[in-house]
This record gives sequence, C-alpha cells and structure tokens, in this order.
Amino acid sequence: MMVWICFLAAVMVFLALDLGVFNKTPHIISTKEASKWTAIWVAMSFLFAGVIHWLYGSSFVENPTGLKPMGAVVKYITGYLIELSLSIDNIFVIAIIFSSFRIPQKYQHRVLFWGIIGAIVFRGLMIYFGVMLINKFAWTTYLFGAFLIFTAGKMLFQKDDAEFEPKKSWIYRSLGKIIPITHHTEGEHFFLKENGKNYATPLFVALIVIEFMDVLFAMDSVPAILAITSDPFLVFSSNIFAILGLRSMYFFLANMLQKFSYLEYSLMAILSFVGIKMIVHEYLEVPEWASLAFIVVSLGIGILVSLQKSKNQSE
Repeated sequence: MMVWICFLAAVMVFLALDLGVFNKTPHIISTKEASKWTAIWVAMSFLFAGVIHWLYGSSFVENPTGLKPMGAVVKYITGYLIELSLSIDNIFVIAIIFSSFRIPQKYQHRVLFWGIIGAIVFRGLMIYFGVMLINKFAWTTYLFGAFLIFTAGKMLFQKDDAEFEPKKSWIYRSLGKIIPITHHTEGEHFFLKENGKNYATPLFVALIVIEFMDVLFAMDSVPAILAITSDPFLVFSSNIFAILGLRSMYFFLANMLQKFSYLEYSLMAILSFVGIKMIVHEYLEVPEWASLAFIVVSLGIGILVSLQKSKNQSE
C-alpha cells in the first residue's frame, strides 16, 4: 500500500509543478516546448522501468502473479507502449473537440491538465474492476479479447467521413440540460456569471466532452493492457505514465497528425494481436518479448510508411 501512496503522491507533485510552476501563466505551447516535454515524459516513463525492477526484486510491492523483476519490466514497457500507441486516436479527437468549441491555444493546456486528473480517477476505477473481473471470472478474458478484435474490425471498416462532431454528441446535449452554456470564453475560467445566472464556458464543455471520450477510449486500452498482465500496479503505472505524456504529445503532434495516416493500421494490428492473445492464452503461451517486439515493429512500420507517403505527396 505504501508504494501505491508514494506513486500517487509523486504524480500529484508532478501535476502541481506543471500547473503551478511551469505553466502558471497561460501561453501557447510551441512545438519546441512540446517536443521537450514529450521527450522528458517518455524518458521518465522508461526510467521508471528501473524502479519497477527494484520494487519487484525487493518485494516492496504486492506481486500477485509471481513475476520476476525482468518479467515485470517487460510487461510494464509493453503495457506502456500499448497505452501510448492507443493514445494517438485520443489526440485526433481532442484536436477535433478544441477546434469545434474554438478553444484558444493558450488555454488548451489548462483544459488538458484537469482532463488528466479526471482520467486518472476513471482509469483507476476501470483497472480495479477489470482486474477484479478477470481474477474472479476467468471467462471475461475471452470477452475482452473478442471486444478488442471487434474494435479493430470496426476501425478498419468505418467510413473516413464519419467524423466525430462534439456539438452533436449526447454528452453535449445532456450537459446543456443541466447548466446553460455560453459560446464565448472569459480568460481561463470554466464558468462565468451573466445577468445573475451561471453559465458553463466552452472550456468547461470541452473538458467534459474530453473526459467522456477518454472513458470510451479506456474501454479499448484497459482490456488491451489486461491482455499483457493482470498485475494492478503494472497496469495502473503504465497507464498513468501514458496519460501524463499525452498533453505534451498532443501539442507536439496536433499539427502533424495527417502525416501519420497509416498509424491507424498499426493500432488495428496491435488491438487484433492482443485480442487473439487473450482468447488463445490457455492453448498458446506467447512470450512477453514476442508481444513487445510485435508492438514495436507494428508502430515502426506504421510510422515509416506514413512518413514515406507524406514525403511522396510533398514531392
């Protein structure tokens, strides 16, 4: 329990420093600044693998699946890469939401910051119940696996023009019934008062829609990482590091998303792979190094093919 408390405390300290020190004054996040923070978060995520090795080697953390230190490290890195790769779709949706509600660039970081807080809570709950279900009802493994394969198939056959429209979403219409929504922003405030009446600003609306969409994305990503391990700490820590790096990655990739058009196929391959792995786990044991290698190769091919296509188009 002490390890969990220390980990959550460290996350809260990072977030407090982020909003209270490094981004105290709202400003537009440049590509250079975003790339720097993306590199920092990715480096911290991989350095944490050393902490994982130490924790599982010293038995400082509960080890319900009896993992050896290096086995825990491989599962953590594999889970982190899965969560990071599945975050790409989330970045697409966040960009659409900000554009739809016309959120000024200098306030986008604040919305994402509070979005991270909510995501940590919701992901924690989903991981807790997901691990509980798998441990109590073994057959749910097949259900999760089938769901991931279904999701991959849905991504393959969905139409390109079926773009998400935030203002037509159920969550936006429902929110409008609870609190009046104004169409203009006032600084970085989530609420404002007009004629004695409280209104939600576009910043708050964007935050709620982002939170709701994150829950939907977690329905894919949490089962995907549960295919790698059912160890609660490994699932949660890899998830949280991917989420923490999502903000800087958004500002780094938001203007370059079209260059990575083939990365979608990499995500389909990864979801299909982990889904099949969950279904056949009793009949075929896939080594962890093979899972990690498949994910790395899939992402690498998607990125290289996308960049080559972008280069050919520019020429």
